[in-house]
Amino acid sequence: MFQTDLFKGHKILVTGGGTGLGRAMSERLLQLGAHLVICGRRKGVLDATAAELVERHGGTVDTHACDVRDSAAVEDMMEQIFARGPLTGLINNAAGNFISRTEDLSPRGFDAVADTVMHGTFYVTQAVGRRWIAAGSKGSVLSIIVTWVWTGSPFVVPSAMSKAGIDVMTKSLAVEWGRYGIRLNAIAPGIFPTEGAGARLRPGVRTHEREIAENPMRRLGQMDELTDLAAFLMAPNCEWLTGQTIAIDGANWLANGAYFKQYMDWTDEQWADARARIKEQNDRDKAQRST
Repeated sequence: MFQTDLFKGHKILVTGGGTGLGRAMSERLLQLGAHLVICGRRKGVLDATAAELVERHGGTVDTHACDVRDSAAVEDMMEQIFARGPLTGLINNAAGNFISRTEDLSPRGFDAVADTVMHGTFYVTQAVGRRWIAAGSKGSVLSIIVTWVWTGSPFVVPSAMSKAGIDVMTKSLAVEWGRYGIRLNAIAPGIFPTEGAGARLRPGVRTHEREIAENPMRRLGQMDELTDLAAFLMAPNCEWLTGQTIAIDGANWLANGAYFKQYMDWTDEQWADARARIKEQNDRDKAQRST
């Protein structure tokens, strides 16, 4: 099914495509012949990823530094991208998250997640969709969300609220934009370990022993399972599939419901330690963006 020229003639933007899940999905699309465009806040990271992927697989990878929280910056990026040829697909992957007791959240902390996840995803989706509609072009949008849209989840309320908004956007626009040949789907992954998510959602925890033991399949996700699902949902022969959110988590949410319930018994000292570790990770990220 995954022929090497599956996405020949397709140009696909992956937000947050320089690291983590975004990088993995980008690499799979490039392997399958896509002209790839990746964006994120750190141009150096994007350029390094692009160089590595092209060296490994050939093809074309364009990079754009863009903070998706800024609607004007998103619009400017889209003008640049479409000036060099229209997109045919979009993967909304850019996100931010961290654990916190909800009563401890500041407005700035809430906005740090909601502005990227919900506002940023909408800005990019609308900017692409508006251009497709004006040109009479088909297109496909895939958004990466979470199983918490069905269960809720303690200690990640800004993310749960924002991802639920994207889930509803996916369903709503699948109906509204279906007449234009634009389809929207979403993936709700289980645990596919990445450094960034681990540092902010499981600070100080070095293993996933509990999650592995509780998962019906007794393991975590393997990255090629996620990337193949993303490629399938974006594929040109999948045009009748739209408005769906598909979980890929080994049936974990069906068996266990919400994540992060293990933090219910944390002490004030444990929360203070978690905040300190998350701050250290954020400081490292800021230092990298400034270099």
